[in-house]
Amino acid sequence: MEKRQQWGSRYGFILAAVGSAVGLGNIWRFPAVAYDNGGGAFFFPYLFALLTAGIPILILEFTIGHKFRGSAPLSFFRISKKAEWVGWWQVLIAFVISTYYAVIIAWAVKFCIYSFGTQWGTDTEGFFFGKVLKLSEKQGEIGGLVPGIMVPLLFVWMVTLFVLYRGVSKGIERLNKIFIPSLVIMFLIIVIRALTLDGAVQGLEAFFKPDWSKIADGKVWVAAYGQIFFSLSIAFAIMVTYSSYLPKKSDINNNAFITAFANSGFELLAGIGVFAALGFMAMQQGVPVDEVVKSGIGLAFVVFPSIINEFPGLNGLFGILFFLSLIFAGMTSLISICETYVAAVQEKFNVSRTKAVLAGGIIATAISLLYATNGGMYFLDIVDYFINNFGITMAGLVEVILVGWFFKQLKGLQSHANDVSDLRTGWWWKFCLGIITPFVLGYMMYDNIKQNIAANYGKYPTELVTYAGWLVAAAVIIIGILFSIKGWKSQAEEEKRGVI
Repeated sequence: MEKRQQWGSRYGFILAAVGSAVGLGNIWRFPAVAYDNGGGAFFFPYLFALLTAGIPILILEFTIGHKFRGSAPLSFFRISKKAEWVGWWQVLIAFVISTYYAVIIAWAVKFCIYSFGTQWGTDTEGFFFGKVLKLSEKQGEIGGLVPGIMVPLLFVWMVTLFVLYRGVSKGIERLNKIFIPSLVIMFLIIVIRALTLDGAVQGLEAFFKPDWSKIADGKVWVAAYGQIFFSLSIAFAIMVTYSSYLPKKSDINNNAFITAFANSGFELLAGIGVFAALGFMAMQQGVPVDEVVKSGIGLAFVVFPSIINEFPGLNGLFGILFFLSLIFAGMTSLISICETYVAAVQEKFNVSRTKAVLAGGIIATAISLLYATNGGMYFLDIVDYFINNFGITMAGLVEVILVGWFFKQLKGLQSHANDVSDLRTGWWWKFCLGIITPFVLGYMMYDNIKQNIAANYGKYPTELVTYAGWLVAAAVIIIGILFSIKGWKSQAEEEKRGVI
């Protein structure tokens, strides 16, 4: 086994953690979620969710990785031999996410090139779904590979695997030191320009205007917890893995607060930029702001090209800046996602980092080609929905229940974190993880299951939802359990040293 790597500096670790948390969802998910759930009023349940679930779970995962010094499977194994499968479950969730996340970055690469001369034309929707994706009309039909997507996809994977091969300090840390400051600068330029456009004020009014009546709606609070949960890269092995590379003396609690607030700050910045631009678009079309509000892929690859078309000047430049921002945000997250299974394979099978990178990377690249086919968009949409709602959410629920209730590790983990941190946590941390978080995540799971039993997600055919959604969500659990059956080569040594 190779000597365990470490971050070169605390600054490097924080940038890497922020880079993992700040992803595509910060730009295209948060603004619409906030708008749909009360606008300015949404920030109260959002902040409450951040303080009662986001930061406590972030501290929990930082502490698990730091204390037990291993990938997610190894760290959970060191908590209890009966918990290793949870680590593998989270790693496999990350693996599935990486296979389609890389494809979205490949789309951004294509659109960055198309920004030269705004090659998407005026029919941005037809251009994206027709000329770029070449999307088949029949849902569930794979079709053939789309070369225009496959080529940038292979490029994204080459860059990702090279960074992972270089290691933690020389690869991941160095990339984040370049990409995260660059991302912030580029997005600030976009936001400043958006704020100077006609209609920007109307857009911001729509975004920040509080609808206090929605505060009493339980679904708004669930939406706030869901946004925090999905945004911070928790419950799918990333933060456990990243914190395992920290030196023994590391301020875990402060690092968690800095990471969480930096992520939320970027979400707020994204909301300002997106709604200023949407206000401009609404004014240009002579319609209310609510008629142009979208989220997700449609916002990034259909609405924003339309907005860029209307810019009074330097259209191509702002197109390049916007899609470069997506690429940079996506790459820092993708690399963190892939590091989870590289570290897990390396430790479980006692192989070199190079072999782990090649094994995980080649398999992930091969599977990701499915999403570069004519029917890839349908599969991507379904897999993303189910792996998030029935993978990450459920894994987070199981994690806090096992660690807090069954293995009763919260007191020991809190002591470890407080011993190495300047900022100490008190009763609120254990209360949040022991009661509030399990209750909220449990309700989210109940609500998700109820909705998806009542009607198929996205009105997709039952057969397609079954094998691309339910089976994928179930498979990561089953495979995770199977991986945990195999013993660790270093288990005997671990037992002798009293680590387990």
